[in-house]
Amino acid sequence: MKRLACQTTRSLEGVQPYVNRLKALDICRQDQGWVSDITYVRLKGRFIYVAVLMDVFSRMIRGWQISQHLNTSLTLKPLQQALYQSVPEIYHSDQGVQYLSSAYTSTLTRHGIEISLAHRGCPWENGYAERPIRTLKEEEVHLNDYEDITEARARIDHFITQVYHHKRPHSALGYLTPIEFQRKILS
Repeated sequence: MKRLACQTTRSLEGVQPYVNRLKALDICRQDQGWVSDITYVRLKGRFIYVAVLMDVFSRMIRGWQISQHLNTSLTLKPLQQALYQSVPEIYHSDQGVQYLSSAYTSTLTRHGIEISLAHRGCPWENGYAERPIRTLKEEEVHLNDYEDITEARARIDHFITQVYHHKRPHSALGYLTPIEFQRKILS
């Protein structure tokens, strides 16, 4: 079955004052760098959007949001959710308008977080965030045909909280799950 694609990144025009701070950084501790990205999920006849925010060191998904709309709220809610638990040193994303909105950047600045951006047209520079999205799509989304946003939200929530965090080992974590790795580093 041919899958239709949906563009999720629309950049602001002009020069951005932010650079890629993760490019040469050796991530060696929790909350050193968080990454975020957006993907789409096809429902019957339309798309919905999923924003995922992850701690690079532990691979824990700290926040996520599912919405019918590709707007700032889609990305701001996972950020606010994650900030209740901790604050990163660096926050990295692509140059989507959702991540460059004044509401978004002011939230990061207010918490003293350095903003890092992938260069326009270089998705590999957001590879840390692309990887969990690929896993979500390959191991959950592409295996299901969701009837509606309610079903998609429930299934994706279950995948992140029960499968990705507790059952899915990661090579970058020495083949531990994010929960196992987090317990190990905190003990």
